[in-house]
Amino acid sequence: MEWIDSTTATERLGVKPATLYAYVSRGVLRRRYDPIRRRSLFDPAEVEELARRGKPRRKPAPTEIAIASAVTELGADRPFFRGLDAVELAASHTFEAVAEWLWRGDLTDSAPWQARAEAVAAARAAQSGLSEALLPLDRLQLIVTSSAVHDPLRFDRDPAAVAAIARTLIAGMVEALPRLSSPVGRSVAATLWSRLSPTPPRDDRELRILTAALVLLADHELAASTFAARVAASVHADPYAVVTCGLGVLSGPRHGGASLAVERMLTEITDPGAVPAAVGERLRRGERIPGAGHSVYRSGDARGTHLVGTIRRIAPDHPKLAVADAVSAELRRRRLPAINSDFGLAVLATVFGMIPGAGETIFAVARTAGWLAHAMEEYASATLIRPRSVPRRR
Repeated sequence: MEWIDSTTATERLGVKPATLYAYVSRGVLRRRYDPIRRRSLFDPAEVEELARRGKPRRKPAPTEIAIASAVTELGADRPFFRGLDAVELAASHTFEAVAEWLWRGDLTDSAPWQARAEAVAAARAAQSGLSEALLPLDRLQLIVTSSAVHDPLRFDRDPAAVAAIARTLIAGMVEALPRLSSPVGRSVAATLWSRLSPTPPRDDRELRILTAALVLLADHELAASTFAARVAASVHADPYAVVTCGLGVLSGPRHGGASLAVERMLTEITDPGAVPAAVGERLRRGERIPGAGHSVYRSGDARGTHLVGTIRRIAPDHPKLAVADAVSAELRRRRLPAINSDFGLAVLATVFGMIPGAGETIFAVARTAGWLAHAMEEYASATLIRPRSVPRRR
């Protein structure tokens, strides 16, 4: 295989030339010099491996904690679930199959998952009297807590038992949400759509987008909510408690709740031509542009671009997609961080007429699979996660 030039290598890695040559100086990549064309050449296999693996891990900063895990590895612009490209999985597999892969390393579609009837009934009863305007993510926290007290086997931490709890819990979380339309199937995606939109999907392609979103958000290494879930699991809290911890952290506006801000932005901006002024006004107020940038993917988040690209192929003329494209273009024009997965979730929710908070709900349902995969690792470990503080003296 012919070696590639620096332009091709930097584009594949999503880095600047200076970073590329830093990899060479650190022994991460090999370089050959082409004296005829006076250029540097790089081994394409090494570049591809580095792109899949992501940038070489540095020593964790004082605010970071490193934990060994086989569940997910972060690449240059996307996650890899037990070695498989999450974007490729989103284009080819169901959420149920990917969840099984995270839990058991078996890419088999186990749908339909069956919720426990008594747990769903109790969860619905617990929601009686709540405001109809309550966001679905708030309901999910109540549903999980209610479901826990109706499962006498929740303290079994055997991997097979945890996987069984995971299937019934995720199915129950979705089933217990208020129904807005008739489900078109029995998959998690089909049931969830009926809880988030008053209009059923017009065809399998639309439902497939929601399935893809669930797959893409199923896990993301040690995100804040996953770390909280692992801490709970390390002290052998039951799987329901693990998910409750994850949901609490995910609800923050700088984590899973970020998509709600994007939904509101896309709703407020009715004309693509008004986007530059709207973005400029947010920057003038010192605000972040919601759905832009990622602390890991400095050069772009493939999860967000995959979702928006798929939506564009199905609904190219939707007015909200035009607004979303205008926002993305304005970010590029101003050299601001590119769109991320939260932006993709918000576009999905807005284009398909879903209720407010749909994006963060999709995120929460999807990430429950990842939290429980990480919980299984912690249950099998004898290590207690006990961070230490760094004294701060004046």
